[in-house]
Amino acid sequence: MAIKQPDLTINISNHQSSLQIFKAAASNFISSLSGKMFTFGLGLMLLDETHSAISFGINMIISPIVGLLCLVPIGNLIDTYPHKTILTGSLTARTLALILFAASINLFTATAKLIPIVLFLIIDAISTNVNDTCYSAATHELVNAHNIQRLSSLTQSAISLSSILSPALGVGLYSLVGFSGFVILEIVATLASFGIMLTMKFHYHATNQFANSQHAPVTSHSQFAKFHSGLNYMRSRTMIKITILLSVILNFLYTAVTIGIPYILKDQLHTGNGPIGVLETGSAIGMLLGSLLLTLLPPTGQKRFFLKLIIPVLILDSQILLLGVLFMTSQSPTGYALLGSFIMGILAFALVILNITFQVYLQQTVPTKLLGRVVATLTTVNSSIMPIGTLMFTLIFQSTTHGGLVLIINGILLLGYTLLLLRPLNQAIHSEQP
Repeated sequence: MAIKQPDLTINISNHQSSLQIFKAAASNFISSLSGKMFTFGLGLMLLDETHSAISFGINMIISPIVGLLCLVPIGNLIDTYPHKTILTGSLTARTLALILFAASINLFTATAKLIPIVLFLIIDAISTNVNDTCYSAATHELVNAHNIQRLSSLTQSAISLSSILSPALGVGLYSLVGFSGFVILEIVATLASFGIMLTMKFHYHATNQFANSQHAPVTSHSQFAKFHSGLNYMRSRTMIKITILLSVILNFLYTAVTIGIPYILKDQLHTGNGPIGVLETGSAIGMLLGSLLLTLLPPTGQKRFFLKLIIPVLILDSQILLLGVLFMTSQSPTGYALLGSFIMGILAFALVILNITFQVYLQQTVPTKLLGRVVATLTTVNSSIMPIGTLMFTLIFQSTTHGGLVLIINGILLLGYTLLLLRPLNQAIHSEQP
């Protein structure tokens, strides 16, 4: 059965869309660059104070838990109230939390610093979740249908560029200004992003989808009933269900790459920190090139969508396998760095094309009134599996001296799983063609 297309009749000119895209990219670059440096500085400060291995992983634990606990209220909130109002409240709360954090962090010492840090990271995780989901749901209010892919691609380009710049800037700034300077920088960056957002024009539909819900009483029953309607919609979309099956396994097995690379290179191959940084840079460059490529290509649309989705997945699977083969061969640190960064660049290139292609597909096919709940659910499902993968693969890597073999097995498993889903995925896409 063909899916019903969302109403995209809001009149937004190409000039207005281009201006909105520029503002969104600038805001994403500022917030992403400062956020990555802040996380880096927080990890270094915690490591100095507590000497705990959890210093650089505490946010990876808190964010998925907060996302899972807040899934229902955040999804409903974004589909109930005007998006600019929600973003204003979220960024105000984050700014106040940063100011309170800056004022209180030095009142605690050693492991007691975890008290204000955990409290801030909870607020930060909620705010980030709200902001990301809200911007995704507001796509049709910011740009016209022709510019949806450009918006997604350029905002991803901004994030990728910040990933390239943040390690070097983070090291330099931490040496110069310390953690207190990072907190001040993050406050300034949040206010800058806030200011840019306030200048953006959110074009609401003439029959405003928020009009009938703003004065409805909010109860736990109505919250779950409203969210359940979003789940029912997702159950009716075979394409979304199959994509969840693919993305959950992909995210689960991909955690072996994120935690395995530094462990294999440093602890098993004894290459030092240099090659790790080179591989991370290669990954960031691949993401940047992939997102920039999509800004130059015409809008994705739904024609040949199967190939646009499955080819990046197959490339990603094969690169994980090749990465394992590389680590199982005898190379110099320079060889691991050069070949590994090339493989990671291709892997990240495929990953960003896959992500943007599916984001655009959702924004083109999901009704705007349901987009917040759908995006929140998909984001939470994908992120919630990662702590489990992190724990499992940590144990696996620590119990073997051949980490490359783990990646080879993962690549083979992902390739086989992808091939199993080829036919049902193709059938689902054709069944939902308008």
